[in-house]
Amino acid sequence: MSCSGEMDPANDLIQIQPNVMKNLKKAKYGVSNHSTVELCHWTKKSFVNEGECYKKKFYGIDTHRCMEFSPAGMLCQNRCVYCWRPMEFYDFMEMPANAVDDPETIVNNLMQERYRLMNGYFGNAKADRKKLDEALLPSHYAISLSGEPTIYPRLPELIRYLKSLKNTKSIFLVTNGQEPEMLYKLQEEDALPTQLYLSTNAPNRKLFFMINKPRHRDAWERWWKSLEFLSKANTRTVVRITLMRSYNAGLQLIPDFAEMLKHGNPHFIEAKSYMHVGYSTQRLEQSEMMEMDEVRVFANGLAKQMGNFALMDESVESRVVVLQNNERYLDRWVA
Repeated sequence: MSCSGEMDPANDLIQIQPNVMKNLKKAKYGVSNHSTVELCHWTKKSFVNEGECYKKKFYGIDTHRCMEFSPAGMLCQNRCVYCWRPMEFYDFMEMPANAVDDPETIVNNLMQERYRLMNGYFGNAKADRKKLDEALLPSHYAISLSGEPTIYPRLPELIRYLKSLKNTKSIFLVTNGQEPEMLYKLQEEDALPTQLYLSTNAPNRKLFFMINKPRHRDAWERWWKSLEFLSKANTRTVVRITLMRSYNAGLQLIPDFAEMLKHGNPHFIEAKSYMHVGYSTQRLEQSEMMEMDEVRVFANGLAKQMGNFALMDESVESRVVVLQNNERYLDRWVA
């Protein structure tokens, strides 16, 4: 096994190696075997009433009751240049179904890790005690964080388990699109999330390989299958475009983005600036970040080119604009 994953001889489970785990915990991650959890920047701000995630503004998600985690913490097929996560520790490997934790174990262990990460806030005079008490029982799960969650072979079971929990109101799943078969499996097994995000950053194969640095030779074809799945998915769908100034934000690329995205016909498109944070600062310059006005220009140009999309909302703090599909219309608010 390579640098970020190993088998525990006692139970044959995939585990993140101790030296990598030490670095992750230093970065304020919670870790359980191959799974990870974190209190994101906006969750921490919400605890002290200093701001909310844009998902609250766009879709009505309670930031303080969001649990962001991954069942494949250090496993990913890509090495995206803009990734703020610790991909330097990533391993690329399969996850045999007999070598992974079951969904209930993952959730229970990560809940304990999340509580540990929250502990300091209970003694913080600025913290909102009501929010902290509510946060102990998440109502929203964001399956993203680090790694690629669709590698986890028991993902349908995991999503169904989360749906069975009393307090669950919504589940968001973010994917890089490299496992389209898993997306179809989720639909076949009635295990689609409330909202499915497809990470998008290139309108052609050349840029796709330059930005994502995928391990699969057929990565572009895999991603296209996932894009096409969005048009058939029986759930809310979002394409999230991460914009970097010298890579993919040129206005001349808008027609190509528009033509490509018509094949997915998602309910929403989020155009978001790359943010110079985390481990991405070791790979990209701060100048790759877009100004909010530039994001608006790109988003408005994309909406005009596509024809059936219109501006829905924006978040200046997160430098993101969201477009809504007026033909495949859905209420923006998650019930």
